[in-house]
Amino acid sequence: MKLKVLIACALALTLAVAPSVAKGKKSHAKTSNTQVIYTGDLGKKIYGYNGTTPLNIHIKDGRIERIEALPNKETPQYFKRATTKIFPQYEGKTIEEARKLHVDAVTGATYSSEAIIKNIKLGLEQAASSSSKGKKGKKK
Repeated sequence: MKLKVLIACALALTLAVAPSVAKGKKSHAKTSNTQVIYTGDLGKKIYGYNGTTPLNIHIKDGRIERIEALPNKETPQYFKRATTKIFPQYEGKTIEEARKLHVDAVTGATYSSEAIIKNIKLGLEQAASSSSKGKKGKKK
């Protein structure tokens, strides 16, 4: 009987914690000089061809270190075509440089491309907003 109660408690605890540990989801995490912007919440109304296209944008020392595509329902070959052409245009740039870019959609993956670009722009707006808040409190 005690074993059944223990198992039930463990199961209840697992179910209570599981939603907060969503796979691939990072919520504007910041560790040392690296900030990760999760666009899943920001771009929840931005759709590619088959659904949302959440990303993690990794920013280190004010530059985009990398952009990571998270699980989505886009057709893999078209989505990969879009990410391999779009991500490198942003990586290595400062937030301000990247915000000024005018990136075109990839032929044959237009909907996915447009969703990726919109998610990146939203993420960069969030990053710029959070970095400007941090600068306002600092004195020279």
